[in-house]
Amino acid sequence: MESSSRHRVSLLLLVIIGCCGCRAQIPIPARTDGFVYAGKPPPAWGQTVVVEAFVDPVCPDSRDAWPPLKKAVEHYGSRVSVVVHLFPLPYHSNAFIACRSIHTVNKMNPSFTYPLLERFFKYQEGYFNQPTYTKSRATVVDEVTSNLVVPVIGQDNLTAYKAGFNDSQSDQATRISFKNGCARGVTGTPYFFVNGIPLSESGSPLDYKWIYILDPLVGKM
Repeated sequence: MESSSRHRVSLLLLVIIGCCGCRAQIPIPARTDGFVYAGKPPPAWGQTVVVEAFVDPVCPDSRDAWPPLKKAVEHYGSRVSVVVHLFPLPYHSNAFIACRSIHTVNKMNPSFTYPLLERFFKYQEGYFNQPTYTKSRATVVDEVTSNLVVPVIGQDNLTAYKAGFNDSQSDQATRISFKNGCARGVTGTPYFFVNGIPLSESGSPLDYKWIYILDPLVGKM
């Protein structure tokens, strides 16, 4: 083998070894990722059944999955906690904008978080893929702000929201949410974990099957 060829092979091996052996640390957030439903404190280990839901605000299946899960957690009260993680799917147009908006309002006031998520679910067809193909990102952000965000937070909070949305912290929080899902093997939305264990039916709304999943667990507490 010629010297130049051996040199190229050596460099290629170094690149392969470097790619396989070096893995960047996922940024560790100051607080655990996710939003606890119904204003409850973060669930204490072993004191409640914990359902974690990875959702995309502009995903139709996430929209359909939310009412049954919400109904279930309201049925069980303090015995079940729900934590929602945002997971912006790259093939859903405007998913990152939607998730960043929710992170922004949560930092302003956590009471805004779920009303805005549900508003995205209600009006997601206007922001899901084809309706915005010919619109610029700036136009979509303006429409999301005026049509979805302001009705939740009020006009008086608009300036603070815009500052927060454009802040690097909301961008970083949204990225961490996505990376958290990837690190845990989330491949689509909705995706569910119960007490840390993934459900085999993740990716479907599950409808009212929650009663059959949660009843046996609640009964053992």
